[in-house]
Amino acid sequence: MKSRSPDYVLLIIIGILIVFGLIMVSSASIAISQEQHQQSYYFLKNQLWRGLLPGLALGLIAFFIPYRWLKKLAFPLFVATVLMLVAVFVPGLGSAYGGSRRWLYLGPFSIQPSEFLKLTFVVYLSAWLASREKNIKSFSQSLVPFVILVGILAFLLILEPDIGTLGVIGFTAVAIYFMAGAKTSHLSLIGVGSVGLFWLLVKFFSHASNRLQTFLHPELDPQGIGYQINQAILALGSGGLFGLGLGHSLQKFKYLPQPASDSIAAVIGEELGAVGLFCLLGLFLFFAWRGMKIARHAPDTFGRLLAVGITSWTVIQALINIAAISGLLPLTGITLPFISLGGSSLAITLVAMGILLNISKYAKQN
Repeated sequence: MKSRSPDYVLLIIIGILIVFGLIMVSSASIAISQEQHQQSYYFLKNQLWRGLLPGLALGLIAFFIPYRWLKKLAFPLFVATVLMLVAVFVPGLGSAYGGSRRWLYLGPFSIQPSEFLKLTFVVYLSAWLASREKNIKSFSQSLVPFVILVGILAFLLILEPDIGTLGVIGFTAVAIYFMAGAKTSHLSLIGVGSVGLFWLLVKFFSHASNRLQTFLHPELDPQGIGYQINQAILALGSGGLFGLGLGHSLQKFKYLPQPASDSIAAVIGEELGAVGLFCLLGLFLFFAWRGMKIARHAPDTFGRLLAVGITSWTVIQALINIAAISGLLPLTGITLPFISLGGSSLAITLVAMGILLNISKYAKQN
């Protein structure tokens, strides 16, 4: 394949999101940084050293190597990530925080395997479906193994529990499966099964039940399980249309839980108002358009599905995060791509962007 220039419009969007994310992490984390580490920009430095720099380095590698090489690496990378997911339950390796076991300690570093899973799963599923292009409408050779694959991941994520990541992976998987040419009846069965799984989660897992109860009735326990969403809504309401001004959030001063990570959209709404939050949404929708354009002009099925997967994952996660912190969905605990504090999240997102830009180099001319 002959390569051309990458999608520079997409590159500019990514650059804007990265810079905006660093600015908001600096603002949202300043209070907890000072309280916990006696310096104002500890978490910003952490985001740079553990997120941005390794993400840019690995993203450049992903940009320059032919993306088709990923087909050969897809299975071993996916298996390695699944083993990492299992390892979080091993005493001495995994770490629990806030009732969840999502972190893995490797020497001085802590990583979140579920962040790696989003990328390796998208790569593996794209390669797997591309290899089954002729049998994509088969019940036994397509739908059954697809459901088993997603089911194994769902089981591990529910055990952590990490329902937010499960939602992102589930919606992304369906988007890739749909673009691969799956039958409408198979997609309908997946939809019915997903509703059944949601009912089981709410019925038998207190974590999911509490999240749903808080979503439906946030006023029932404002100092307990409803505290975060109530403080987030208060922050958004305080920001109004144009916000209090960059750096002037009050909720980040030990009122709003996780102000620089899960709840950073609330800080954005408080400081930059509804206008700022809608501009951010606009950027993600613009990103979606460019990503899907790359997918449409990709030179092969693997590239097309991979571009769809990366674009869908990024946008779906952003929409879920913002909707949840606005009270439109139950709280999920997932990060806002490019924006939230989290080295693993930012680094993996940038690797995915390197792959997406790589595919754009080989896109067919309009």
